[in-house]
Amino acid sequence: MANKQKKKRNKVYRGADAALDRPVVTKITAANRSKLGQWWFDHKRIAKPILIISAIVIALVWLIAELIRIAAGA
Repeated sequence: MANKQKKKRNKVYRGADAALDRPVVTKITAANRSKLGQWWFDHKRIAKPILIISAIVIALVWLIAELIRIAAGA
C-alpha cells in the first residue's frame, strides 16, 4: 500500500510570534550636476579603469624614455 503524502503548508503564519514584514523602502535622490559631472556619473564604471590603465602606460613609457636617455648619456 502506498502511503498518501501530506499536503505541504503554503499559508503564511500570522501568529503572535510570527516574523514582522518590514516595508521595502526605495530611496531616490536628485542632484543638480553640470554636464561634465553628469557624464562622469553615467560613465564612471567604464572611464575609471581606462584612466588608470592609461596613466600606468604613460608612466611606463616615460620611465623607459628616461632610462634610454640616461643610458645614452653615460
